[in-house]
Amino acid sequence: MTLFRATGTSMIDQTKTNYFNALTGVRAIAAYMVFFHHFNPFSAGIFGSRIALFVNEFHVGVTFFFVLSGFLIGYRYMDLEKFRFRNYMVNRFARIYPMYFMLTTVTFLLASDSEGNGMGVYLANISFLKGFSDQLKFTGIAQGWSLTVEETFYLLAPLVFFLIKKNWRAMLLLPLFFFSIGLALVALFRGGGNFGIFGSYDFMIIYTFFGRVFEFFVGIGLAIVIKRDLFIMKKNFLTYLGLSVTAICILAMSLVKGDLPIGILHPIGMVINNVLLPLFGISIFYLGLLRERTIVSRILETRLFVLLGKSSYIFYLIHAGVIATVVSRWSGNYLLNFVLLNLLSVLLFHYLEEPLNLFLRRKLNRQQVSAK
Repeated sequence: MTLFRATGTSMIDQTKTNYFNALTGVRAIAAYMVFFHHFNPFSAGIFGSRIALFVNEFHVGVTFFFVLSGFLIGYRYMDLEKFRFRNYMVNRFARIYPMYFMLTTVTFLLASDSEGNGMGVYLANISFLKGFSDQLKFTGIAQGWSLTVEETFYLLAPLVFFLIKKNWRAMLLLPLFFFSIGLALVALFRGGGNFGIFGSYDFMIIYTFFGRVFEFFVGIGLAIVIKRDLFIMKKNFLTYLGLSVTAICILAMSLVKGDLPIGILHPIGMVINNVLLPLFGISIFYLGLLRERTIVSRILETRLFVLLGKSSYIFYLIHAGVIATVVSRWSGNYLLNFVLLNLLSVLLFHYLEEPLNLFLRRKLNRQQVSAK
């Protein structure tokens, strides 16, 4: 029963720290959305085509992650007086890489050789370079392409924060600058083979940082709003407004897709997913979670959702692919498969991910102190 209690940290107290319980709970929701996108339980024959198409657009869980990353990295690091790039990268490396490396290696060991998963492809996966290739983006852990987007943001964030502090107009100009770089890279590389590196404009917009840059900057903008107390409302409507706009954006993508598998593949869907949804939907929802006390925030702050949020990174990595296939063959049931993947994620978080994270941070940061 204790799993369903609130964690005990008030919303006001949370905004004075670098940890936000409700936003941790959101991680679980975002991961589950991607799961339902890949394994849609709402068949058109039973629930109707409209609901089935709506759930097909739950790839927007990735958009939730990107906006959240922009917010958290901006909130934690943008105003630091002494920014230590090495400590920053150690923390990012310890958080992201160990589990990705191990699960990717397991994936390649279990995958059939007939799938073409050779050493070169493996190296492209564990180096995150696969996410720059249209041909390789879905190899290994297919959903791992989004980590290339995240890592690109992590590398560029210190420069972004430096420029924003120098001139606030950089908040508006840098997204356009990075998007222009993406366009230039496609113009340079497309049609030239090279494993589809920046092989098309659609690929750049949907699968690379340069196309998804607006989502991260929306998150950074939200961090500025929270840290500066620039937007204060007393009535609890932002949470529900953000959720409503998010639902409208998802519905719109399901309507514009035409004959395409999902709406984000359509030019209008790209604009909705990459710009309108993060700016008018997700950011407003997050602002509500940070500033309001609603039934939504109370649920997301429970021990259960915080735990699921903490283990959501592993769930995201294993929910589709060879590990999920092994689990599904053993369970033989959709709901049981979902539960088992969650249980496995929690166990791996407690006994592997978190201990490795803490060990690497202590070890690598201690080495830096010793070197001095």
